[in-house]
Amino acid sequence: MKEENPVPDRHIRYPATTAFFGTKMAEGSSVYSHGIKMLSLVKKLEDLKAGLDNDTYIDVILQSLPPSNDPFIINYNMNGLEKSINELINMLVQYEATTHRSAPAVTCSCVNT
Repeated sequence: MKEENPVPDRHIRYPATTAFFGTKMAEGSSVYSHGIKMLSLVKKLEDLKAGLDNDTYIDVILQSLPPSNDPFIINYNMNGLEKSINELINMLVQYEATTHRSAPAVTCSCVNT
């Protein structure tokens, strides 16, 4: 029977933690897309048993946001909110929807003469 050589966990975990801690959301990009990316990295780290708790995941996600989200972060921290990662992402999507107003729709009536 052929025995496989297991790859050390550290070898796999290191790039995953580097990606998670190094990911930053670009100003003006979608918080939803960023949230999905961060969720996939959290899942990967949990699968690798990285040993991070929910508070650490939340802190890193909040730190990955651009400065335009600072009011949200201040409110989140000052109110001592305890949310799951999914709840946090949903709150960020709602915050983005209420603070980033889209341009008003312009209607044009054309009259043929």
